[in-house]
Amino acid sequence: MNVEAVKTKEIKVGVIGAGRIGVVHLEAITKAPGVTPIIISNPTVSKAENAAKQYNVAKFTEDAMDVITDPDVDAVWICSPSQFHAEQIKAAAANGKHVFCEKPIATDLPETVEAINACNAAGVKLMIGLQRRFDDNFKRVKTAVEDSEVGDPIMIKLCSRDPSPPPFEYVKGGGGIFADMAVHDLDMSRFLAGADPIEILAIGSCHIDKSIEVLEGSEKYDTAACLVRYPNGVQAMVDVCRQSSYGYDQRAEVLGTKGMIQTDNVYPNTAKIYKNDFTGNADMPYDFFLSRYNEAYVSETVAFCESLVNDTPVPCTGEDGLVALIMAMAADKSAAENRWVKFSEIVESVYCAAPDECELLSQSDVFPEGFKPASNPRDFLLPDADQQKEEGFLQKMAKVFN
Repeated sequence: MNVEAVKTKEIKVGVIGAGRIGVVHLEAITKAPGVTPIIISNPTVSKAENAAKQYNVAKFTEDAMDVITDPDVDAVWICSPSQFHAEQIKAAAANGKHVFCEKPIATDLPETVEAINACNAAGVKLMIGLQRRFDDNFKRVKTAVEDSEVGDPIMIKLCSRDPSPPPFEYVKGGGGIFADMAVHDLDMSRFLAGADPIEILAIGSCHIDKSIEVLEGSEKYDTAACLVRYPNGVQAMVDVCRQSSYGYDQRAEVLGTKGMIQTDNVYPNTAKIYKNDFTGNADMPYDFFLSRYNEAYVSETVAFCESLVNDTPVPCTGEDGLVALIMAMAADKSAAENRWVKFSEIVESVYCAAPDECELLSQSDVFPEGFKPASNPRDFLLPDADQQKEEGFLQKMAKVFN
């Protein structure tokens, strides 16, 4: 089975999706030691063909299943549109392939749990693409927290402001500003806090593109703010906006009992201009997320490749992706209902009859005797491929699902 291949030979991988993100990951894969891309797919096959030629990939196809079922493929990179992620993850797991998937795992909670458990039951690795965790600036803040350079955390601040708003067609059906945009900052707050969040208060408004005000839920917001409460009284503040007149604004700050650490924006160069009417950076910050986070995308890809080659734990798990989605959904609910929302409320909305059979409680009519909703997202999950090495798989599964 291909799961065992990581221990015996060079890792051969396939990429699903030859759009911007797919090509970024493909390029990174070509730079990772011990890993070789051998096939890429895209519905518009000419894009797959062009990518294959550019990066010397032997095969290209229009069908994602050709990648997933290729007998030579050990791991699959899923860089397709969000609505295809869950089914492709499940198919890859069924074929014994390790999986890297861009966020989100799925567009709803039950399917997210099912996709993660498909990988865990198959014993394949699953890594989720939350690339900001691999950015050198944010990593340095994380290190400062872990090493107590600033003491115990008191307050975390994050902002994310895009250079210009996306088109109406992108916003419509995109899941709203919390799931589509703020999810990265919410995940980063958890990453820096080093703990699971307790509850959230969120608000949203529209200032930039009034055309989106006709949309449902948080899709009608282009500006939002969140306050997240963590254990020990730690607070996290997040603000996001779909337009920033001065470039791509991505900053983080942690105030601790001994000091404070913060990041600045990233610029194309360090040149500064000094004039009688202006002093400052000669150029604006990067104005596109692929420019700003290019190295982070490369780093996360290399990290997963190293996990495959060395058979070590993945640095960003399916559980991390699940919690990020729960945080975004809680923020959405908070903004809609104008109140604090505990994250356990979102978890308790899901019922799993089995690891691969989950649904929303509102859609289920029959529950087993003595049923009690889960309050921790970990309660839904089978042990992943790396956890199975630490504890007997069957024993852990019995604990999770009685």
